[in-house]
Amino acid sequence: MPRLTVEELQALKPKGEKLVMLTAYDYPSARIAEEGGVDVILVGDSLGMVVLGYDSTIPVTLEDMIHHTKAVVRGSERALVVTDMPFMSYQASIEDAIRNAGRLLQESGCQAVKLEGGVHMAETVRRIVQVGIPVVGHIGLTPQSINQIGRYRVQGTTSEAAERLREDAIALQQAGAFCVVLETIPARLAGLITQRLRIPTVGIGAGSDCDGQVLVWHELLSYAPTFLPRHIPRHVKQYANVGEQMRQAIEQYAAEVRGGSFPTTKESFRMDKSLLAELEKTQA
Repeated sequence: MPRLTVEELQALKPKGEKLVMLTAYDYPSARIAEEGGVDVILVGDSLGMVVLGYDSTIPVTLEDMIHHTKAVVRGSERALVVTDMPFMSYQASIEDAIRNAGRLLQESGCQAVKLEGGVHMAETVRRIVQVGIPVVGHIGLTPQSINQIGRYRVQGTTSEAAERLREDAIALQQAGAFCVVLETIPARLAGLITQRLRIPTVGIGAGSDCDGQVLVWHELLSYAPTFLPRHIPRHVKQYANVGEQMRQAIEQYAAEVRGGSFPTTKESFRMDKSLLAELEKTQA
């Protein structure tokens, strides 16, 4: 089955059909996500926090993103794969941004890139799109700016901030972004932005009026939440407690090994009787 295209994803909006996006960071998670029916797999730089153990997305490198995206691409066939451009891979200059976006597509096999920022990144988005690379925008709470905003909190709560976000969204659309992620902003504001844009919006903590939704793999599945460097956000719905099931399985395995009940047989594979006799003779 051919992969979904940018054009097909954009066609969902006028039909009123919701776009389903989920993060994945390796081959098995990509396989499971695709079998579950997602439209877009996002290889987020959130991998720095939920996979690599960092306390933010800042340390993630371009090589990290390429490495993990390769695995996701190998594990998927139908879903469109979008990869985050990590911190400082696109902010220094437009030339850097084009070069690094090109590396992501060429070396990892993804079909689009995502970058954070609105009006001030619009020209960068425009130039990346002009060279043939699809771009997803990202406004609202932008984790790569955590050192500037101070903490993970709702954005766009004042009239001035809300207007800036509307301007950011419009600027990204005009620059050629085919989709924009709205993260942690008031639901009413997200709805207004969604109505204003021709391109789809994908919400994360932005209410139900967006054209689609995205969640982080580890949060949706409650996968090893104890080790996450931040609490599970209020907007997350945990559809399973996979982390607890895995922990219980490992506890049982450890107990059986220590108690001698695993493996269940002392001999796992058959051995030639003459060889066995020879070995027993040598042992004696």
